[in-house]
Amino acid sequence: MTITPTLFLRRALLADAVASAGTGLMMALGASFLTGLLGLPTMLLTEAGIFLLPYAAFVGWMGMRAQLPEGLVWLVILGNAAWVLASFALLILLAPTALGYAFVIGQALVVGLFAELQYVGLKRPLAAAA
Repeated sequence: MTITPTLFLRRALLADAVASAGTGLMMALGASFLTGLLGLPTMLLTEAGIFLLPYAAFVGWMGMRAQLPEGLVWLVILGNAAWVLASFALLILLAPTALGYAFVIGQALVVGLFAELQYVGLKRPLAAAA
């Protein structure tokens, strides 16, 4: 099913894209510096940062579309939820520094907020139509 995204949903997607691009660049380009501060493996930071760059481009593209497949929006929402779960699993598996804990928890909370905003933005027009 194709939807016409509300301004709210479009802004939630674009905010996710901007935050993901900024975080991705920081992690991909600054991994060797960040690893000492955060206590997280350089490879993990680099690969996660590189992953975020095309993700940001994709979500930014979605935020600028006049029509979207509803399934793609769900893919982003569920992907964000999976990122949050993986972030907390990471804290169980690794032993980051206090700043590393703050970074992982902080970004997980922001990603969770984006998932919630995107869900609300997706459901809002459906509720209005019912």
